[in-house]
Amino acid sequence: MWPFICQFIEKLFRETIEPAVRGAHTHLSTFSFTRVDVGQQPLRINGVKVYTENVDKRQIILDLQISFVGNCEIDLEIKRYFCRAGVQSIQIHGTMRVILEPLIGDMPLVGALSIFFLRKPLLEINWTGLTNLLDIPGLNGLSDTIILDIISNYLVLPNRITVPLVSEVQIAQLRFPIPKGVLRIHFIEAQDLQGKDTYLKGLVKGKSDPYGVIRVGNQIFQSKVIKENLSPKWNEVYEALVYEHPGQELEIELFDEDPDKDDFLGSLMIDLIEVEKERLLDEWFTLDEVLRGKLHLKLEWLTLMPDASNLEKVLTDIRADKDQANDGLSSALLILYLDSARNLPSGKKINSNPNPLVQMSVGHKAQESKIRYKTNEPVWEENFTFFIHNPKRQELEVEVKDEQHQCCLGSLRIPLSQLLTCEDMTLNQRFQLGDSGPNSSLKMKLALRVLHLEKQERSPDHQHSAQVKRPSVSKEGRKISVRSQMSASPGTGDSSTAPSTPVIGGCDNKPGVEERAQPAEASPQGPRDLGRSASSLQAGSTGSPSHVSAKEPTPSIASDISLPVATQELRQRLRQLENGTTLGQSPLGQIQLTVRHSSQRNKLVVVVHSCRNLIAFSEDGSDPYVRLYLLPDKRRSGRRKTHVSKKTLNPVFDQSFDFSVSLPDVQRRTLDVAVKNSGGFLSKDKGLLGKVLVGLASEELAKGWTQWYDLTEDGTRPHVVT
Repeated sequence: MWPFICQFIEKLFRETIEPAVRGAHTHLSTFSFTRVDVGQQPLRINGVKVYTENVDKRQIILDLQISFVGNCEIDLEIKRYFCRAGVQSIQIHGTMRVILEPLIGDMPLVGALSIFFLRKPLLEINWTGLTNLLDIPGLNGLSDTIILDIISNYLVLPNRITVPLVSEVQIAQLRFPIPKGVLRIHFIEAQDLQGKDTYLKGLVKGKSDPYGVIRVGNQIFQSKVIKENLSPKWNEVYEALVYEHPGQELEIELFDEDPDKDDFLGSLMIDLIEVEKERLLDEWFTLDEVLRGKLHLKLEWLTLMPDASNLEKVLTDIRADKDQANDGLSSALLILYLDSARNLPSGKKINSNPNPLVQMSVGHKAQESKIRYKTNEPVWEENFTFFIHNPKRQELEVEVKDEQHQCCLGSLRIPLSQLLTCEDMTLNQRFQLGDSGPNSSLKMKLALRVLHLEKQERSPDHQHSAQVKRPSVSKEGRKISVRSQMSASPGTGDSSTAPSTPVIGGCDNKPGVEERAQPAEASPQGPRDLGRSASSLQAGSTGSPSHVSAKEPTPSIASDISLPVATQELRQRLRQLENGTTLGQSPLGQIQLTVRHSSQRNKLVVVVHSCRNLIAFSEDGSDPYVRLYLLPDKRRSGRRKTHVSKKTLNPVFDQSFDFSVSLPDVQRRTLDVAVKNSGGFLSKDKGLLGKVLVGLASEELAKGWTQWYDLTEDGTRPHVVT
């Protein structure tokens, strides 16, 4: 298929991207692609995951682990400035989700498919002549990083490509995606962080100036900085949309603010499926990738309700006062689909078509559509969402403007209370524009959803286990994580299933409750707007929070499997298996790895794809996982591990790891890869399944390779399977 995909890509560049760039800025009116060749190396799909739980029976959800390393030739020029630039190579690595829905009873069985990335993929572009491009007026503020971010975000949720496969499919329904839920993140406090600041040239250890970066998909929030404190109290709240689960997770990284480069203080990844199941989590989590530190979070999963029956209770819970009509926590979500406009006036110049865009605002939050050039019948087909504090008192303001002359082409106001009385709290119609032409109209679809925290009915002895994804790579890279569990021990008082509303001022815990952490101070902060609704809260809760007892994965007593005793045991097991017959060229099985060095990130990236034909440790097979070291470093901090795959001799991992190391340095080192069997604690079934030592001196390391390797007893004599 690759040659035909290349034809499509060339058509996309010339017929879609080129006109869009020309119309984006007057300085780019002579922009054109002189050559588009994406190369002979096809896109590679390293693994496919199909979801069978927590999915609608009328849809199929696939996750594709894709890699593209292509030597491209994409040349562009801007004749007006005699500027030429181009792209020599492109690398893309990430998880692409493909949704087939709705499933129908006629061929081709699938009505449409949607394609998008759950999170920003790793994208590396090798430019030629980029400095020439940035010399053009209007473009000098751009940078390579900004360009990569712009390109990446076009592919990431909530942006998606939807392709209808049959004409009867209601494609507008697919283009009006309603989030699965809203995650309210109470970013409360941390304890026992590392002191990164030093004095007297490192002789005296100081404290840190910690802050947090919180990510859900492409939504990013950053907390305030707490100066010189190893147990900071932030008491901040963020609200994030969750469009897809399974697959999305909450990612948190803590940093120490410094004048030059901020130091890393730890990270955390939490599976959102678990938050949805529990509805409310109030726990202490142990930070990963650091020696110490823990973080106190309260996470609430808010369900989107299509009726107003719970609105009064929600408004009471979030203390929606008359004086705070536009601030504070959200009680509802407004989803807006901007379709098109008709018969817009010509603007300042008579008989000339405008360049219309739409500005929408609710309270202090404003968003803007893309510009459509030289038309009075623009079609946008864009989605927008607004967090609503109080729909009874707020209204949506819409203004259509001419970007070229900065004049108003029409406006309208829609009280959100109007939606409360509509069927399904949804309006889908053409709205007559005011201050415009006599027949000027704007077609929009609006839906209001109340954010409701449902209570979970549980037995008194219920214990939950929050899925925490242990990061397998260092903090600067993309985290594709192994999963372990945090065991939670609820406090002896009330369980944390009842919603705990933010209050200003302290609130005493009930008597008799065992305190396992210092109570948060009453330090209300002013509301903050970080692109999403953010508010301050007091960490004192109405119930007893369920604190967490963090358990690190227990290391094996002989965690270094290169010990002679492990090799001897494996050889003995091989002799037992052989039993007088020949086991073949790969008696221990094989492992598939992708190895490459990223010059931009200055990291060695290793993807562990899968193993095949492993030996069985018991009648039920083996419970394999893969352990990595970059020799000669065998410290615990240098160890990387995949998740454990239960009862299989052909496990699929598809997990990515990286090591911070320069290219000259890594070419003098060796990758130590061991496949181990994970028995229970003190189990007799623990042990080595096979090993391979991968030399990294190859000149091809910058491009990377994907190969099968034979496993041996001690990693020597690795036979590469092409």
